[in-house]
Amino acid sequence: MALRVLLISTYELGRQPFGLASPAAWLQERGHEVMCADLACARLPEEAVARAEVVALHVPMHTATRLAAKAIRKVRSINPAARLCCYGLYAPVNEAYLRNLGVEVVLGGEFEPELVRFVERAAGEQVEPVVSLGRLHFRVPERGLLPGLDRYAAVQVNGARLPAGYTEASRGCKHHCRHCPVVPVYGGRFRIVQREVVLEDIRRQAAAGARHITFGDPDFFNGPAHAAALVRALHQEHPGLSYDVTIKIEHLLKHRGLLPVLKETGCLFVTSAVESVDDAVLARLDKGHTRADFLEAVRLTREAGLALAPTFVAFHPWTTRDGYRELLRTILELDLVENVAPVQLAVRLLIPAGSRLLELDEVRRLVGPFEEQALAYPWRNPDPGVDELCSRVEAEVQAGGPRVEVFARIWELAHGAPPPDYHLVSRAAIPYMTEPWFC
Repeated sequence: MALRVLLISTYELGRQPFGLASPAAWLQERGHEVMCADLACARLPEEAVARAEVVALHVPMHTATRLAAKAIRKVRSINPAARLCCYGLYAPVNEAYLRNLGVEVVLGGEFEPELVRFVERAAGEQVEPVVSLGRLHFRVPERGLLPGLDRYAAVQVNGARLPAGYTEASRGCKHHCRHCPVVPVYGGRFRIVQREVVLEDIRRQAAAGARHITFGDPDFFNGPAHAAALVRALHQEHPGLSYDVTIKIEHLLKHRGLLPVLKETGCLFVTSAVESVDDAVLARLDKGHTRADFLEAVRLTREAGLALAPTFVAFHPWTTRDGYRELLRTILELDLVENVAPVQLAVRLLIPAGSRLLELDEVRRLVGPFEEQALAYPWRNPDPGVDELCSRVEAEVQAGGPRVEVFARIWELAHGAPPPDYHLVSRAAIPYMTEPWFC
């Protein structure tokens, strides 16, 4: 029996929601009537909520989950009979909280077939597993139910703003970084999305106007042979289409021979979670790289003609004022000011439920009781002045402005004096997404 299913996204980093398009294809294949709502673009569609027999919300990150909690309350007030599901990375680790809100089932990992089973199950049938990591043959995402690409983030390059699409060539990750939300769900495993599925998804987005594609894999080089074959095929079919990827510092060094392949096939920039320039902090986070590795990755990407977009966790329990100044100084000396989104200088460590950081005795001693509304364990820096600096840096980031100007204001906050003179790369020369990386 065909059912009316409403899929809701609250926030996906300014991208057209893959987390709606993928399950929509699976559900339509089974004959269900699928409606999609992206609350980053429009208000909750009350008429669609009232009609829906099943409402499923995608929660791929912290911000999305907090916004989903508000949406769930409104959905229940409009249609108390609707069956509710949450799916995505942050669903399993927040299972108890979501169930208390009235969510019947939470799904993580390879959620699409489990979501179909939930929609189709008979009353009283056993609840599906919270996390499924089975190997799937993926469907081509159904994007016709979503707002057009002009409603989403674009790539800014050489003074031009280009419509950007988004896809995923793999899910999960082989690594176990302690602060990463992927680890509690995938536990060091990753799953390949079939090449032809990815290419067809890109074909459709290109036909809809995309001139750039973001690959949202947690690490594009988890499967380096798959990645290289994919971008070669992409470039052969769409030679004018650019793209960006996310790759660990560790993998940039290990697979340095593939960096020219990225450049030759249209890669504009590589995002990499550097997190810190302090080796002791990197060891606590189990990042798998050192400060020296980061410096080498900067050299290698520049040599290959790729822009590196580092991300950081600037404020954590081990941040000191001198350490924060050293982070700024390193960015300056490496001439990366224009490569770093200002928000990265204000990011505060998030310790969600299920975080591997809780394996550390020192972390368990410093955190307070889990706060459901914040969906995180609270912590304070031993130096109150560092927490005050964090708040002031956040205010400067929110005030906005060109990256170099924001950096200069933050430098002055940290040092008590303006930054020294330094060479600035033209802003147009560094490509970037108009929606900065966040969580």
